[in-house]
Amino acid sequence: MNVTSTAVGTTVPASSEGVVAAGVYVDGRRVANIAIEEASSWRSKPGHVVWIGLHEPDMALLSSVQRQFELHDLAIEDADHAHQRPKIEQYGDALFIVARTAQLDGDSIAFGETHLFVGEGYLVSVRHGPSTSYKPVRERCESCPRALARGEDYILYAILDFIVDNYSPVLESIHEEVEAMEAQVLASAMTRAQIERLYLLRRDLLRLRNAVGPLVEVCRKLEHDNLPMVRSTMRPLFRDVTDHVRTVQEHIDSLREVLAFAFEASLLVGQAQETAVSKKLASWLAIIAVPTAIAGIYGMNFKNMPELQWEYGYFTVVGTILIVCAGLFWRFRRVGWL
Repeated sequence: MNVTSTAVGTTVPASSEGVVAAGVYVDGRRVANIAIEEASSWRSKPGHVVWIGLHEPDMALLSSVQRQFELHDLAIEDADHAHQRPKIEQYGDALFIVARTAQLDGDSIAFGETHLFVGEGYLVSVRHGPSTSYKPVRERCESCPRALARGEDYILYAILDFIVDNYSPVLESIHEEVEAMEAQVLASAMTRAQIERLYLLRRDLLRLRNAVGPLVEVCRKLEHDNLPMVRSTMRPLFRDVTDHVRTVQEHIDSLREVLAFAFEASLLVGQAQETAVSKKLASWLAIIAVPTAIAGIYGMNFKNMPELQWEYGYFTVVGTILIVCAGLFWRFRRVGWL
């Protein structure tokens, strides 16, 4: 691979598709940018940590990384195929971790994946799909060499903490929309477009919960199990990540409950409106039935009907209709049907 010189006398790889960054750290400070083919020799040096970031690498690049760090075939196979469930697996003295990422893409949530290989003297991150770059994580760690000097498990903590923190903007945006929807639902029945949006929100929240839920178990194992590459001094930090994940999970559950309540409340409001309309229709039908019935009787055209020859018959019939209709209107208005 072609290389170019840096100001500190080290070498960096020429632009390689799939490789975001590849550096070596000693006591928390970057001492070299390296090519993938150099990773093994650097990693074997005492006190050196190799940190490599990949984005949607092809199998050839993954195979090259595998040879440098002697990664397990099953882990490489999982890293080559996205859509893995969040998990943590141990292969000898190395760990393989899968985490799901989330970010807003318009009105929906776009999900990606991050696969992490952690072993003695190295950490490799592999990003698939929509995902925020981990450049801020690297910059934050490099700005605090004392923390980064803790080693590979600190880098693992920093990446997992960054993934979990990025759930918050997604939830905050959904929370604002849910609050607006909740305020509107009690004012009037939801429209078809609003119901469809509510369904999409619930679906996205369910998918987000499925992504976050298994991550709780991953962080719990990092916190409690005696895993290789995770020192006891790092467990409080992983406990903090576990607490954040559980908080996110609770927030998701509360939003889904609010959306369920909004949907049920919308149904109740719609039913109440339909009932009110039905009452009005029934009231007017009852009022209209009075003149219809009387007119129907006098419209039968029988010759010997006593009222037909009565001088005041018409006025009596009309007056009776008006009085009865007015009485019915007053009664229905009083009980709130009109």
